[in-house]
Amino acid sequence: MRIATVTGLLLAVAALAAATPAAAASQPEFHGVVKRIPARIRERMVSWHEGCPVPVRRLRLLALDHWGFDDRVHRGRLIVHRAESYKVLKVMRILFDKHFRMRRVWLVDAYGASDRRSMRADNTSAFNCRYVAGTRRWSQHAYGKAIDINPVENPYVDGDYVSPRKGRPYADRTRRARGMIHGGDKVVRAFASIGWGWGGSWSGAKDYQHFSATGG
Repeated sequence: MRIATVTGLLLAVAALAAATPAAAASQPEFHGVVKRIPARIRERMVSWHEGCPVPVRRLRLLALDHWGFDDRVHRGRLIVHRAESYKVLKVMRILFDKHFRMRRVWLVDAYGASDRRSMRADNTSAFNCRYVAGTRRWSQHAYGKAIDINPVENPYVDGDYVSPRKGRPYADRTRRARGMIHGGDKVVRAFASIGWGWGGSWSGAKDYQHFSATGG
């Protein structure tokens, strides 16, 4: 009886050891690349125009995997400043490995470079040659040094004003839901690791979707 028990235990351990590599191999791997913006994309870009503070040659296209709200892996694209490109790709790898979900990661050009339309679609985006809303001051997005993540789940909040409007239920930051960002969580820590600051830590108005190289 003892021999049979030991034999059975050894077989179970062997089966577990054999199964472990297969289980690990079944986990999706992150794929991401940094490259110059191809001519076919550059020619259709409406997010860049003459007079922008950064020339196109200093921007880079990131093609990367991300987890969607449907728990599937999707291919997304971001444009950022070349000096920040590999740092942002590092963050996207961390978020992928942590299973953080983003509804979609499309170039803002898909929305005619309209920040409002992109936010309403809950789109995660980076470069967009535009001013800070209500000013004539260039946004950090115009330099390719900012990114907005899941704008609906992480809206801009200033008193009773919430943007996008669909994000109003998420102005309550005690809420916990997929795609939300909270102080000290894996998203904030990942960006902090490359020196980027979070709009959710601003005094006064809060921009919970916003991360940038300058923190502003």
